[in-house]
This record gives sequence, C-alpha cells and structure tokens, in this order.
Amino acid sequence: MFTKGERRMKKFCLVALIATLFFGAASPIMAQGKVAVIDVQAVVAKSAQVQALKNDQKQKTEELQKWLKTVRADVEKQKTEEGKAKLVKKYDAEYAKKQQAIKQSYTEKLKAIDASINATIAQQAKLKGYDMVISKGVVIYGGDDITADVLKVVK
Repeated sequence: MFTKGERRMKKFCLVALIATLFFGAASPIMAQGKVAVIDVQAVVAKSAQVQALKNDQKQKTEELQKWLKTVRADVEKQKTEEGKAKLVKKYDAEYAKKQQAIKQSYTEKLKAIDASINATIAQQAKLKGYDMVISKGVVIYGGDDITADVLKVVK
C-alpha cells in the first residue's frame, strides 16, 4: 500500500504527464490556426427552438394527462371486473403507443435542433476565421469566446 503522500505524488505526476501530452499535442494545432471557445449550454438554454420544443413537450404531456383522466372515467363506468380489465388492457396498449410517439417526436426534433445549433456554430466560426471551436467547459485558458455571436444568430 502507498502512503497518502505517495498517492498524492503519483496523482500529481499523472496529471503533469497528461497536461504535458495534451499541451504538447495541442501546441501545433494552436500554432497553425485560431481557436474559439463557446458556452454550448448557454446557447442551448437561450435557443428559441429549444424553448419551443419544451413548450410542445409540455403541451403533449398535458394532453396525455387529460386523456388518462378520460380513460380512468371510462374504466370506472364499467360494471364488471372483466369489462374493466378488457378496457385497461386496450388503454394500456394505446398509452404505450402515444407515449412512444411523443418520445420519438421529441428525439427527432432534438436531433434537428442539435444539428442546427452545430451548423450555426460552424458557420459563425468560419465567418470569423476560426479553425477550431472548443466547448468553454473544457478550456481552462485561451481561445476567443464566440458565444454572444452564436446567440445572435440562434435566436
């Protein structure tokens, strides 16, 4: 077993090695071109497309809840347990289909929004002469922040 000090030293050496490899490999890239950074989370959070998708999802969920209330009332009207069981089985299948359709629609729209935002980022980067765009969350130092420029286009 290693002592606490030895473990710390090993961690420090590992971090130093990784940093050396990363910055050693990244320096030729940075020497050749301009690097931009972007706060992707801020862009996504302020995107009109994302807000519209959230509202659409909320509306569909509310519609599904209303439908479920109607279903419950319909099941309660049944006189026999057999009739109730039959309706529950029928409505369970319908519910699964509706839920799957909502999920699939959401996934497809989200992929389209993601592609649109990525295309906008790439377009703005090219327009400003950047060769590389890196997420701001992984950059400790450096790069020109193009978040505001992208936000103007995304809205």
